[in-house]
Amino acid sequence: QVQLRESGGGLVQSGGSLVLSCAASGSMFGFDLMAWYRQPPGKPRELVGEVTSGGAPNYAESVKGRATISRDSTEKAVTLQMHNLKVDDTAIYYCYGLHHDGIGYWGQGTQVTVSS
Repeated sequence: QVQLRESGGGLVQSGGSLVLSCAASGSMFGFDLMAWYRQPPGKPRELVGEVTSGGAPNYAESVKGRATISRDSTEKAVTLQMHNLKVDDTAIYYCYGLHHDGIGYWGQGTQVTVSS
């Protein structure tokens, strides 16, 4: 059974930095696309950024210049680094992976809270 698991959330002060990691288990093959989404309180889930195999990352305008998404060589893990965090970055952050077999998988989410 393919699973994605995030780690690295928590409480961060405004202006600070965070690193979120996501790793897959139960898969022989990698993911064609991996992405980070987030869901702020009371709002719908939104894309933070995504990266395809061999492609350059794409970022939401709200995080462009403050976020970096990177994948490892196994294509089964993805990392999100963010700096200059703002209170508006408070959200549950989800990892998403489009598996090589065409099925999409979500992680369970990790809470990031940015305090002012």
